[in-house]
Amino acid sequence: MLDLEAARRNDATELSYERPDPLLVASEYREERSALICALFGYGSAKQIVAFLDRLDFSLLEAPEESIAKELRGFKYRFQTSKDVAALFIALHRLGRERKLGEIVREAYEERREIRDGLWALIRAIREAYPYESRGYDFLVGKVPENPERCAPFKRYMMYFRWMVRRDALDMGLWEGIDPADLIVPLDTHTHAVSLRLGLLKRKSYDMKAALELTETLRRFDPADPVKYDFALYRIGQEEIVDKFR
Repeated sequence: MLDLEAARRNDATELSYERPDPLLVASEYREERSALICALFGYGSAKQIVAFLDRLDFSLLEAPEESIAKELRGFKYRFQTSKDVAALFIALHRLGRERKLGEIVREAYEERREIRDGLWALIRAIREAYPYESRGYDFLVGKVPENPERCAPFKRYMMYFRWMVRRDALDMGLWEGIDPADLIVPLDTHTHAVSLRLGLLKRKSYDMKAALELTETLRRFDPADPVKYDFALYRIGQEEIVDKFR
């Protein structure tokens, strides 16, 4: 049933202003830095996320830093001040002059075929490109955990990796060299609850271990592409149709 649901959801019509998702905006630009911004602001109400992202001028990623700070003055989103928003744009502006984000992730991933190594490398690169700290920025960008085995699931980054690595009617597949089999499910509290109810997950703590456990369960269904089920699980929870699959 989950295979059928994943196939049914693999349709561009799943992304619309009537059924908002940050991937809707990311798909308009199909560019890795813009997509990362869309993913990192992908928390809260989907409608509010898309409304905020629609207001952003992603061409600022190529603008002088003084222009970035000036043009983003007054742009706030939940925990993030306008300085936090500008800091992310400036960090990605600087990175874009030096390297591709996909290269940073892939080079760290390749040694052990561990996508989390790519994640830590990306976070470090963002932090080093523009050393800036605040409560809102720390929440937005995250930090490399002291113990990678006992940490949050980093849902927004894992969602970004899904967008960039997988290629179908929804995900953009802009990166090469990373195997979809090595991705980790982007686990948020809603997907966690749905997976518990469906018996796909036993771990009740919402953390990285739960994301890995769910990924292993889905890998039994499709070893080559376990994360293909993520969007279907998200919609099942959002539309409150979980009982149909029990």
